[in-house]
Amino acid sequence: MTLNFKGNLIDLTQPKVMGILNITPDSFYDGGKYKDHKSILKQVERMLHDGATIIDVGAYSSRPKAIHISEQEELNRILPIVSLLIDEFPDILLSIDTFRSAVASRCLEAGAAMINDISGGSLDADMLSTLAKYKVPFVLMHMKGNPRTMQNETSYDNLLVDIMFYFSERIKSARAAGIIDIIIDPGFGFAKTLEQNYELLQNLQLFNTLELPIMVGLSRKSMIYKVLETKTDEALNGTTALHMVALIQGANMIRVHDVKEAMQCIKLYTQITK
Repeated sequence: MTLNFKGNLIDLTQPKVMGILNITPDSFYDGGKYKDHKSILKQVERMLHDGATIIDVGAYSSRPKAIHISEQEELNRILPIVSLLIDEFPDILLSIDTFRSAVASRCLEAGAAMINDISGGSLDADMLSTLAKYKVPFVLMHMKGNPRTMQNETSYDNLLVDIMFYFSERIKSARAAGIIDIIIDPGFGFAKTLEQNYELLQNLQLFNTLELPIMVGLSRKSMIYKVLETKTDEALNGTTALHMVALIQGANMIRVHDVKEAMQCIKLYTQITK
């Protein structure tokens, strides 16, 4: 199982780590932490050194009840950072966390290599054709509604069946548009209750039947710290525990704030499964 990043094939036989770089002031864990070029470069250098294969840059906070920003504001935030990172790390594989096709297009033109869309291409009618044009990998995530409404969109006839149907439909649309490399993301925390998140994790292997790479985003989320009765900055141990569960269930990529610990988890997983 491979992904094509600008002509470079990335083998997912060994699970890979996607490091998170939020350049938003209000993300749930690291909002406002990386607000100048020096801190951004230092963090990205650390993540690459620790073993991240991909760096995922986001300029629009998708946490519940996050403040909506305009497309222009998102572009103003993200384009200078994409240029900065490409200049400083010419071989970097940058993913762009956006649901807007214009943002995706501008960032891909600037050197990004992947798009991570929380809406699976459903919030912008031009997203799928844009991705097909640039022939880049596409992370297709499950979500209902949008970041402002998703917490009220947790009703399902059957959680697993409904999500599987969603993926089948979105994958069909993506293939019809001409997208080759698709990664699915179940969307932990997006339009799901705490109990639904754990039901989804417990049955993650079901999505292997789609025969596509699976990415999970569990890092420091409320489904961890609420159960542990702690807070976000004390949720690393719980995050690592759930990462191991996800890997055993078939995850091919884990999207994380803490790259070093995620790589250690993958190393141990590889040891027990070889």
